[in-house]
Amino acid sequence: MSDYVISQVYPADKRSLSKIDALLQKEGISRDGNLDYICAMYDGEDEIIATGSCFGPTLRCFAVSREHQGEGLLNEIISHLVEVQYARGNTHLFLYTKVSSAKFFGDLGFYEIARVDGTLVFMENRRKGFSGYLETLERTKKEGVSAALVMNANPFTLGHQYLVETAAAQCDTLHLFVLSEDASLVPFAVRKKLVREGVAHIPNVVLHDSGPYIISNATFPSYFLKDEAAVIDGHARLDLAVFTKIAQALNVTHRFVGEEPTSQVTGIYNRIMAEELPKGGIACHIIPRKEAGGKAISASTVRQALQQENWELLQTLVPATTYRYFTSPEAAPVLERIRRAGNVVHY
Repeated sequence: MSDYVISQVYPADKRSLSKIDALLQKEGISRDGNLDYICAMYDGEDEIIATGSCFGPTLRCFAVSREHQGEGLLNEIISHLVEVQYARGNTHLFLYTKVSSAKFFGDLGFYEIARVDGTLVFMENRRKGFSGYLETLERTKKEGVSAALVMNANPFTLGHQYLVETAAAQCDTLHLFVLSEDASLVPFAVRKKLVREGVAHIPNVVLHDSGPYIISNATFPSYFLKDEAAVIDGHARLDLAVFTKIAQALNVTHRFVGEEPTSQVTGIYNRIMAEELPKGGIACHIIPRKEAGGKAISASTVRQALQQENWELLQTLVPATTYRYFTSPEAAPVLERIRRAGNVVHY
C-alpha cells in the first residue's frame, strides 16, 4: 500500500476535474458524462496521479500517471471504489476496460462477460454471474424456432401487446425479456405484472427478467440517461454483444423490435441492432408501430395521459388489464410519481 491519499472529487471542483480529464486523455479515455462518484489519488505535491469512477454498479474511467505506472496504484484505486460500492449496498459489480487491461482485472477477481470489436471488455466480479444467468435461461430452451423480444413496458400498452402478438405468431417460442432495472417511472414489479397479464392469452410466450445483462445501467446506461449519439452507439454495441451470448444459450435466431419514430436512443439502438445481430446469426425484424387515432402508440404518450388524468385517451392506448390497474387504488403511488415527474417523454 502506498502513502498516497485517495479522496472523492466533487462536481464543483473544476480544477481537479480538469486534471483528471488530462490524465484520462493521455490514456485515450474520455470522462463519462454520467458519473456518480469520482476519486483521485494525490501525491505529496497535491498533484493527481491516478483516478477512477463509479456509475451505478459499474467501475469506470481508470487512469494512472505514466510516471507512476508499475507501483500498484490502480489496485488501490479499484479497492477504494469497491469499498465505496459495498458501502452503497452494491455487491455485484461491473467494469469496462481495454482488451489490453483485461488480464489485470482478471487477476483482481473480475470475469469476462463479453467483448466489443476487440476494443472493449465487459467484466463482473462474480465467477458464476453471467454463466449462472445463462444456465437458468437454458432450462427454458424449447424445440423449434425461437425468437426474442425485449421491452421496458413503462407501462405496457396496446403497442407492446401488438408487438408480442406479431412476434409470437412467427415463431414456436417467444422469449420475452422485461427490463428489471428499476430506473423507470413505473416500478419493475408493476411493469412485469402488467406484461404478464397483457400476454396471458398468448400460449408460446416465455417471460424472463432481464437482470443486469440486457439494457441495464451496467450494459446500456444511455437508455436511462441523456447521452451523445456516439456514447449511445457504444453502449448499444456492448448490450448487443451480451445479448448475442444470451441468444446462443436459448437457440434464439430472431429478434423482434418495434419501429421507433420518436425516441433518439431507441432509434439508434434499432439501427445498430439491424447491423450487428445478423453477424451473430440472428435475424432482426423491425415491426411498424400499432397506431391509435392516426398516431403511433408509445409509452411516452401513455405516461402523458396518466399525468394529465386523461382516462378517455388512456383507454384507447392500453389493454384492459393495464387500464384496470391504473384506475385501481393500488396504482395511487405510481400515479403520484408520474404526476410529479415533469417531462415524461423518453428522449
